[in-house]
Amino acid sequence: MVSAPLPAAALKESDSKARLRLWIRLLRASRLIESVARERLKAQFNATLPRFDVMAALYRTPDGMLMSDLSRFLLVSNGNVTGIVDRLVTDGLVQRAQRNGDRRTSIVRLTRTGHAAFKKMAAAHERWVDELLADVSKGDAQRLTSMLKTFRSNWEERQ
Repeated sequence: MVSAPLPAAALKESDSKARLRLWIRLLRASRLIESVARERLKAQFNATLPRFDVMAALYRTPDGMLMSDLSRFLLVSNGNVTGIVDRLVTDGLVQRAQRNGDRRTSIVRLTRTGHAAFKKMAAAHERWVDELLADVSKGDAQRLTSMLKTFRSNWEERQ
């Protein structure tokens, strides 16, 4: 018995359901990894994930970042970043400086202590993610990464 081709609406629905299942799997995997990272950062380094994220962004930019660029990079409000940076400054992990004497803008960067602390956290974080994704082959990881980069690029163009 030969079946008739599915109508376009049925194909779209099937595609839609597959994409919905993909999104749910991505979300569950992300939440699981994030939950483990939060717990371990707290237990091993007395740090939060937002604090780790701020330090990671600053680690990538040794010359520092404007606060506005930092919040834009992290996709959070200036107010959220300010509170985290204030605590990092108090703890001696980040320094804040005015840009060209302009009191309205400040550049933040990791201190030597902050740089060393982040290196330890980042190495542990990499081990945790490696442990959680150990069943994913290097090739699959590279393919998925490439696919998600393409998705991000295509999605950003629509914004």
